Amino acid sequence: MVKLSPIDEQRLLVKVSKMYYEAGLSQDDIIVRLNLSRSKISRLLQQARDEGIVQITVVTPNHLFSDLENRLEQQFGLHEALVVETHAGDSQENILRELGVAAAGYLERSVGTATTLGISWGSTLHSMVAALHSNHLPNTKVVQIIGGLGQPEAEVHATDLCHRLARALGSQLTLLPAPGIVPTEQAREVLLADLYVRRAVEMFKHLEMAWVGIGAPTPESLLLRDGSILSRAELDVLVQKGLVGDIALRFFDAQGCPVASDIDQRVIGITLEQLKQTRRVVGIAGGPEKAPAILGALRGKLINVLITDSVTAGKLLQ
Repeated sequence: MVKLSPIDEQRLLVKVSKMYYEAGLSQDDIIVRLNLSRSKISRLLQQARDEGIVQITVVTPNHLFSDLENRLEQQFGLHEALVVETHAGDSQENILRELGVAAAGYLERSVGTATTLGISWGSTLHSMVAALHSNHLPNTKVVQIIGGLGQPEAEVHATDLCHRLARALGSQLTLLPAPGIVPTEQAREVLLADLYVRRAVEMFKHLEMAWVGIGAPTPESLLLRDGSILSRAELDVLVQKGLVGDIALRFFDAQGCPVASDIDQRVIGITLEQLKQTRRVVGIAGGPEKAPAILGALRGKLINVLITDSVTAGKLLQ
């Protein structure tokens, strides 16, 4: 093609840009209309963007929070952040419902046909599982990453969550058939010797994704509310040592460092170190009282995907 004058080149840039971006013509249509090659069309479209003739603006709807998500991702080195809309004064039930819907959507778009994923326990994960649509992923494996905590018939119980998640995904299931916490270290050793418990624990090193709630030491916490997991005295000792939160009954401080105690030797489930070896760890938590716990998990790199609410996201970024 003969080299065009600057004004003719610019005229062509504008013409091609208007055809493509405003008229909605495909590159094939433009090739026919203007008798240009595909490589020439592609180069002109890129040049129009480089020179500012074409400026693309993404307008975010009011109920989406891409700016907050980007800031969270950059500040904490996350693979991804999802922020749902909430308002100051919203009930925890409303926050849990919105988080559950967002988490279910993220799981459905991110789980592969042959993914091995672990799930812990808690109210937020219950909301996620309740919001899932039915799938058929027979090569996907669901692994219980902490033993049963609280009343076995409770919907937030890890075993029940695993059963329901595997049914929703149409996937394979590996249960951890043991309590999440036992009275003594010796009792833990006995249970870890069981064939089926060992098989589940062995799966921890093969996880591609882990889905976890983030607990906070509040009076409303499931850890205390159930009455069979931790005593108030045990929790007080941990708080004195710097506890701000827990993931699967593994406690950490404001910097995300483990808070050591004899409780660790009585828990049957994944450790924070094992969790860090998992390629993608999705933390789902929100509400004003959870901010310090979430912040600790972020600082300690215990999670690399965060699903939270807009009010909490603002607190995390302050």
